[in-house]
Amino acid sequence: MVFDSTLLLLLPALVLAAYAQWKVQSTFAEYSQVGLGNGISGAEAATLMARRRRLAVQVEPVAGSLTDHYDPSRNVLALSEPVYAGRSVAAVGVAAHELGHAIQQAEGYAFLKLRSGLVPLAGLGSNASWLLLGLGLVTGAPALLWSGVALFSLAVLFALVTLPVEFDASRRALLVLRQDGLVSLQEEAGVRKVLNAAALTYVAAALMAALNLLRMVMLARSRD
Repeated sequence: MVFDSTLLLLLPALVLAAYAQWKVQSTFAEYSQVGLGNGISGAEAATLMARRRRLAVQVEPVAGSLTDHYDPSRNVLALSEPVYAGRSVAAVGVAAHELGHAIQQAEGYAFLKLRSGLVPLAGLGSNASWLLLGLGLVTGAPALLWSGVALFSLAVLFALVTLPVEFDASRRALLVLRQDGLVSLQEEAGVRKVLNAAALTYVAAALMAALNLLRMVMLARSRD
């Protein structure tokens, strides 16, 4: 990465990212202390909701905290230890969100398909773009400069496509929890706060990607 005055462009994203990280951790911690009236765990809730929708997904524990994710290649809901065994508003909310991704896949949700297809391209863009840009800045070769910008655009596209995928998964989470009667109205309000806090991290990531792209364009134009 090139260090210069254009780094100042990233300050808003850095501030938002720090706030988002604090918000998701503090909100999850708060609602991890709020038990559910039915006493169900995150793993039990995910299994029950999947079974009722005839989704052939496995629910497995994964090490760490806030490491929850859905693996579409294996059709697995990987739930972090506090979510898998937790019997709280936060645990059930996060489990339902990951199940939302499984429902997206089952229904052929377009943005999830697009994001899955972008994964290898986004990885390439993130890893190779700064190398190409750096070489372009050193050699003054416009082709290298703009190749780096083009590659990083793929990473930005991935970050932007991730937004509707995550927002929709949270919408589905609240819907299935309501349909299955797993949370009360008061508990649902807590779930919504947990999911909204988590969504802010994706907004921060998208902003960071977009501002980094703007920075790359400015650096490329300065040498082109």
